[in-house]
Amino acid sequence: MRYAYGLTSVLLVGGAAVSLATGYPAGAQVAQNDGLEMSRAVPRAGGPESFAELTAQLQPAVVNISTRQRVEVSNANPFAGTPFENMFNRRRGQSQDEPQYREGQSLGSGFIISADGYVVTNNHVVSPRGRGTVEEITVTMPDGTEYAAKLVGNDADSDLAVLKIVRGEPFPFVRFGDSSQARVGDWVVAIGNPFGLGGTVTSGIVSSVLRNTGTGAYDRFIQTDASINTGNSGGPLFDMQGNVIGINNAILSPSGGSVGIGFAIPAETAAPIVEQLVRGETIERGYLGISIQPVTDDLAASLGIERNRGEIVQSVQPGEGAERAGIRPGDIVVSVNGQPVTPDQTLSFLVANIPPGETIPVELIRGGERMRVNVPVGRRPSAEELARQQMFDPEAEEEEMLESPDDGLIEQRLGLQVVPLNPQIARQLGASPETQGLAVGAVDANSDAARKGLQRGDVILSANYREVADIAGLEAVIAQADAEDRDAVLLRVQRRGRPPTYLPVRLR
Repeated sequence: MRYAYGLTSVLLVGGAAVSLATGYPAGAQVAQNDGLEMSRAVPRAGGPESFAELTAQLQPAVVNISTRQRVEVSNANPFAGTPFENMFNRRRGQSQDEPQYREGQSLGSGFIISADGYVVTNNHVVSPRGRGTVEEITVTMPDGTEYAAKLVGNDADSDLAVLKIVRGEPFPFVRFGDSSQARVGDWVVAIGNPFGLGGTVTSGIVSSVLRNTGTGAYDRFIQTDASINTGNSGGPLFDMQGNVIGINNAILSPSGGSVGIGFAIPAETAAPIVEQLVRGETIERGYLGISIQPVTDDLAASLGIERNRGEIVQSVQPGEGAERAGIRPGDIVVSVNGQPVTPDQTLSFLVANIPPGETIPVELIRGGERMRVNVPVGRRPSAEELARQQMFDPEAEEEEMLESPDDGLIEQRLGLQVVPLNPQIARQLGASPETQGLAVGAVDANSDAARKGLQRGDVILSANYREVADIAGLEAVIAQADAEDRDAVLLRVQRRGRPPTYLPVRLR
C-alpha cells in the first residue's frame, strides 16, 4: 500500500445484477428562498439490503498476489581498515567486495480481467524493493489454489501492472466500468487482501471524484471511505453494477491504518493503459519540457489574475517543445489543447494524455496579456531522467556573512533584509558575477516569506516580472502593489544549485 500526504499514506462484469431496496425516507423540503420552495432532493434507489449477492458474483475474480524477491543488502564492514577487517561476518572464501543478499516478499491484491488469466494490480505490488529482483510471482485464488504468474508489462507513472497466469483452466473475470459516471455519495465495494487476510470485503461511498493529491501526472483519484489497508493495493473498487470503477492504490492516515480516506485509480485512467500493457506496448506520454506550480491564491493576488485557474511556468528545459514555441519562465498556462488547466485537471495530466509528436495550442498569460502558442509535444522522460534534471549540489559551501542595510519598506512589508548583488557576493552565492538582483541577508521568522521557505542566501531576481537590481526597484514594486490594492508580490528567487523559482509572498 502506498501512502499519501506525508503522514503515512499509502472491469464490465457479466450478469452482475442485484436487487436493491431503498431505505431513504420520502424526499424532504430542503430550503425556501424568498417564498419559493426549492425542488425536493429525492435520492435514487441505492441503499442495499445486503452486499452478499454482489460479493458472491465478484469475489471469485479477485486474487491475492505475492512475490519472492532477492534483495542486495549493504556490505559495509564496520571493521574495514583495521586488523579485524576479515575476522567477522564473512563466510570462508567470501571476498570483501562480494555482495550479500536476503530474501524479500511483498503482498497485495489484484483482479482477473479475462478468462485466459490476465491480472491487473499496482506496479508497486510487483516491483523490487531497493536493489532487488523479483524472482517469483504467485497468484492465489479465493479457494486457495496457487498459480505461477509472469509480468506482462508495468507502468511506474500510473502505478499499474499486468500479470499473466502461466497456465490453468478458464478463469472468472470482471470488467472495467465507466468511472466518469461515479458521483459523490454512490455506494462502492472494495475486495482485497488487507494485512494478508484474503477475500476481505468492505463497503462505503464515493467521498470525492478526481481528488488531486499532487503526487504526479496521474494523481487524480477516486476517494472513498470504504476501509482500505496495507495489502489492498491493486484490488478492485466496484460499483453497484459489479463494474470495476477504481483500483485501490493509497491511503491517507496518521497511523498507517484505515481512517476512512482511501484513494483508487479511476477506471477511465487505468483501462487504456492496461489495454496497452496487455498488447505489450510501451507507454509513451506527452511532455512540454517545463516545470510548473499551481496558481495559488497568493500568486493570483500578486498578479491580479483569476484564482484556481492555470499553472505558472517555473523553468523551461532547453531544446524541448516549450522552449521552441517561445514559452518562458513566469508565463501562466491557462489551457492546453482547448482544455482549461484547473486544480482537478492539471497541466501535467492533460499533457501526459497527448501522444508525443502532436502539436497543440497552449493559451497563456504573459505580462497581463493573453496569448496563444503552438507547442510540439515530446516524449515524457522516465522518473529517473526527470530526477537527474533537478539535481543540485548539496555539498555547496555556505555563503559568507551578508551585511544588510536598513531596508525600511522591504523589511516592513516583506520581512526581508536584502543587499544588492555585486560580483563578489554573487560568487559567494553560486551565481555568475554578471547576475543582477538582491541577496537576502535575513528573513523575519514571523513573515509570509519565511513560511514560504525564503531563506538567507537566496537571490531575488525580479518582482512582479520587473528586474530588481537595487533596493529602490523592489520598493517601487511594493508601492505599485499597494496602489493597485494587491495583497502579495511575485518574486523570482534563485537558490544555489537550483533553477530560479517564482514565489508569491504576501505583504503585511
